[in-house]
Amino acid sequence: MIHFDNVSKRYPGGHTGLSNVSLRVEAEEMVFLTGHSGAGKSTLLKLIGLLERSSGGQVHVNGRNLTRLKNRQIPYHRREVGMIFQDHRLLHDRTVFDNVALPLVVAGMGHKEVGRRVRAALDKVGLLNKEKEAPITLSGGEQQRVGIARAVVSKPPLVLADEPTGNLDPALSREIMELFSDFNRVGVTLLIATHDIDLVTRMGRRILTLSKGQLVGDNQWAA
Repeated sequence: MIHFDNVSKRYPGGHTGLSNVSLRVEAEEMVFLTGHSGAGKSTLLKLIGLLERSSGGQVHVNGRNLTRLKNRQIPYHRREVGMIFQDHRLLHDRTVFDNVALPLVVAGMGHKEVGRRVRAALDKVGLLNKEKEAPITLSGGEQQRVGIARAVVSKPPLVLADEPTGNLDPALSREIMELFSDFNRVGVTLLIATHDIDLVTRMGRRILTLSKGQLVGDNQWAA
């Protein structure tokens, strides 16, 4: 599903985001990505989602060589990758329903199918009764759930999450992780960046550890 072969990312000014990182994440795995602030977690996820391009090495995702992908092909790649952010990135001038529907509308899906999929995604995250609400009226945990519903509504085979529980209390964080486990059980591959070592250790999943842009640990079974 994901294959990094000696991947590096250098930014203007000389800062190195990643340095010669090689790793594999197989289809249907649920893997955590940990490390200190600035270790390269967000950079790695951005390379997979093609929010940024690598400076060296090869990045393969779902059988596609991203290093060779032309700019016009990027939107098609992103349709197969659900992305969840710590700050939700919701559109506050639109309803919960419209926020979740956005990827489907962009893809040109029909109105009836959009409605069916959006309500199924909202039901999965426990927010079906909030579809007409404005995101600003929701709690932080509910807004994160809207972001998750938006990421999975198009049924992507791969979901990336960047510090999805960073602003949530421990109980809500556990609920979000259980949601991710539910998605994984039906075959979705997940790569989740987080600094919450205690939480991910309890999940009993594979943990990749970054430090100063380098992969320094790959713990297959952490529990």
